[in-house]
Amino acid sequence: MCENCVHDRNVHMGPSRRSLIHLTVSALGLALGGAALAKETKAPPKPQNVVTPDAALKRLMDGNARYVDGVARRHDFKHERGALAAGQNPYAAILSCADSRIAPEYAFDTGRGDLFVCRVAGNFAGNETVASLEYAVAVLNTPLILVLGHDSCGAVDATLKALKDDKSPPGHIPSLVEAIAPAARAAMQQSGDVLDAAIRQNVIDNVAKLKSAAPILNAAAEQGKLKVVGGIYRLATGTVDLISQG
Repeated sequence: MCENCVHDRNVHMGPSRRSLIHLTVSALGLALGGAALAKETKAPPKPQNVVTPDAALKRLMDGNARYVDGVARRHDFKHERGALAAGQNPYAAILSCADSRIAPEYAFDTGRGDLFVCRVAGNFAGNETVASLEYAVAVLNTPLILVLGHDSCGAVDATLKALKDDKSPPGHIPSLVEAIAPAARAAMQQSGDVLDAAIRQNVIDNVAKLKSAAPILNAAAEQGKLKVVGGIYRLATGTVDLISQG
């Protein structure tokens, strides 16, 4: 066989066995992903959680009022397990500080499957947190995100001290300082209590970050499917004060 024939044969040959295997695996992955998505979009396990963003915020704040007054509802956790084993449709997502004194499920008097909670010291939206909240909105159809700061936040206080002393804290804590530093620096230019101002600014900054996070969260917000708000939890009373509403 001449050299040109060999060349022509190679040009017109179909995909190799390796290519076919790759295509088959990719197709299987797409099929499995589609099945998982279909599973999430079937009838919701908690129909009462299918609400508008404004209704979700009202429900959240009504729950906080009950918590503050000490009249929390009795939740039937036992009989919810069966329905929730097959899926979830939380009516709100909370980005909260990891502080042990903050418990969003209690603070808003909610049951299992009601809140999609992400917690990190300093309640800031890193890449993994943004991705988690994208999942809540795009797959679970969650209509509300609340960024929840709290007074006397140790992570924010540590950031202020690190900036003031120009000294990096030990271990992996500098990653927290780096994330909170923009809010802390802005607060240091303001009058009044610097810690309170930094806590507030940190919430406002992260609300803005989530509202503009492309391509999922910003699109949902622009279409009116998602509301992103901010609040401060008061340790002494349990009250959540809304400070940034979108």
